[in-house]
Amino acid sequence: MKRILSGIFLLAAMLALAGCNTVQGLGKDIEKGGEIIQRSAQ
Repeated sequence: MKRILSGIFLLAAMLALAGCNTVQGLGKDIEKGGEIIQRSAQ
């Protein structure tokens, strides 16, 4: 039983970390888009 719970916990942690990387990448893309808009406005 402990082995199954450990596996589930490990899988959940891996999915959470993958989600963080995706959100971080999205934030960088949005930031670059904002910089382009600022440059074109100037």
